[in-house]
Amino acid sequence: MAVNPMQLMKMKERMNLFQKEHPKMQMFLADVQANALQEGSVIECKVTRPDGREYVSNIRLTADDIETLRMLGNMK
Repeated sequence: MAVNPMQLMKMKERMNLFQKEHPKMQMFLADVQANALQEGSVIECKVTRPDGREYVSNIRLTADDIETLRMLGNMK
C-alpha cells in the first residue's frame, strides 16, 4: 500500500482544523490513552442526530485492541 504525500498533507490540515475547533478532545484522548486503556475496559460511542435519533455501540478492549490503539496514538 503506497502512501500518497498529498493525502497526508491534507489529513494533517484537517487534523489541525479539528483540534482548533474541538480543543478539549485532544486532552480527553490523551487522558484516556494514559489512564483508561486497560484490558476489559469498555469504549462506548454514541451519535445523536439533530432529529434525536441515536446510534450507540461499544467494545470491550482486548490486549490486541490496546496495542492497536497505542500504535494509532503514537502516529504523529
